[in-house]
Amino acid sequence: MQTEIPEVVSIDQETAATRHLYGIDEKPTRAFGKRCLLARRLVEQGVRFVQVWAGGWDSHDDVHEGHRNAARHVDRPIAGLLTDLKQRGLLQDTLVVWGGEFGRTAYSQGDISKTNFGRDHHPRCYSMWFAGGGVKPGLTLGGSDDFGFNATVDKVHVHDLHATILHLLGLDHEQLTYRYAGRDF
Repeated sequence: MQTEIPEVVSIDQETAATRHLYGIDEKPTRAFGKRCLLARRLVEQGVRFVQVWAGGWDSHDDVHEGHRNAARHVDRPIAGLLTDLKQRGLLQDTLVVWGGEFGRTAYSQGDISKTNFGRDHHPRCYSMWFAGGGVKPGLTLGGSDDFGFNATVDKVHVHDLHATILHLLGLDHEQLTYRYAGRDF
């Protein structure tokens, strides 16, 4: 792999259409677009696990503007990555997982006004999406109470979520556990 790295990380030979698809030539989407394109190129080379990180979602204040800006940086590149993987026949064998560290509370924290408010960390409800890799398209699972505070239907424990991801990657999560102090970890 080391001998291929210069070829993989160079995006100079990509077409104008591909650069446009990922938003590489536009300032708001340039950095994340390059990371998404690099992810596609790594997948093409057979790299089994690729992580693409996008910051800017930890909005404890000014959540409205903060999340608008974060979405502006990632929406087009993500759509470009999914489109590109599908067009190249790679999406069916590539699992794309989008998620964060955890959910957000439905209530605000900090100084509150009509235009500036935030949310706190929230471990009881969270949102994620999957694409490709054997996942049923269009499936929505789960739901919360009216406040988004507690999961109420089709609850998925984080251990089951991890087991599902491992299963989709062809791994048996039970083969990765070990016995300690009378229970499996």
